[in-house]
Amino acid sequence: MPHIRVLLADDHTVVRAGLRDALRVLPDLEIVGEVGTGLELMDALAHIHPDLLVMDVNMPDFEPVPAVQQIKSKRPALKILIVSAYDDESYVVGLLNAGVDGYHMKDQPLSDLQLAVQRVLNGDRWISSSLVGKLTAHRASSQSSPTPWLTRRQRELLRLLTEGSDNRHIALSLDISVKTVENHLTALYRVLGVDSRLKAVNYALRHPELLATSGQEASEIPTRIEPGLTVLVVDDNPRYRQQLCRLISKICPSSLLYEARNASEALTLGKQVQPQLALIDVVLEDDDGIQCARRLRTLSPSTRMVVISAYPDREFRRQALSAGAIAFLDKKDFDTASVRQVIEDALR
Repeated sequence: MPHIRVLLADDHTVVRAGLRDALRVLPDLEIVGEVGTGLELMDALAHIHPDLLVMDVNMPDFEPVPAVQQIKSKRPALKILIVSAYDDESYVVGLLNAGVDGYHMKDQPLSDLQLAVQRVLNGDRWISSSLVGKLTAHRASSQSSPTPWLTRRQRELLRLLTEGSDNRHIALSLDISVKTVENHLTALYRVLGVDSRLKAVNYALRHPELLATSGQEASEIPTRIEPGLTVLVVDDNPRYRQQLCRLISKICPSSLLYEARNASEALTLGKQVQPQLALIDVVLEDDDGIQCARRLRTLSPSTRMVVISAYPDREFRRQALSAGAIAFLDKKDFDTASVRQVIEDALR
């Protein structure tokens, strides 16, 4: 059987290495090229002629939807699998309509990526399970009205909405009836000044500070660390952000936690709240996390920054420390003990 020629496109070298390692185990696949920009991609397509293109949507000199339409018009037989951290409607629906054969989320297991490639090559359309049934409307323009105050229950409800939970899942998560969920949603919509689930999610995306909660509210176990702490968690994976926030809140319930999914949100919050501690992922949806740390240091010099990554690369570590981070930690090593040490260091 002839080899299937695969081209990888992602502007992060480490991410491409991870994709390459994951796909090498599949039979009859040959990685014939790697590119990191839109210009390099178009040039490679003209010279390499791959059978499968595995690419991110966020690269320099690259407009995803028009590019896919152009590629498909010239090479209709080419299979295209998007591997992205973006999960909003403008990318998922727009790119599927443009002709991509699959949309895979970066936070899913490698086994799912391998399955996605096999399905796409077999002629099926692949969509990550976390995206099925989820619709996120386009962001509306920012509003100048003050951000409303939410109760603990309303924040929990809004978090679940942003995760794409339906009423039944919300009821199970909060241990209440579906009818009670409906009543809570009505009250939440009234507070936010919206009239639908999608508009509530949009509002939360525009105002991430709404989801900031005291660690005491989020924690269910006692702690040995009493002083308060303002923490900013910057990661484009919402599930990881929330997992890390829960871990911090268990260790320091009096903390005030803020979440940002990209550098723009992080810098806005950093300027507003001047966090004592910031945990920043290396790979963000719109920027380099190390550059984000460097810019945050300028806006908030007193913030102690820890750069985190799923890729324990030495060069990343060197760049993070030179950007002003007090530590560079592997995500896989993040447990209660390591997070406790980070918090204790930040409180000194």
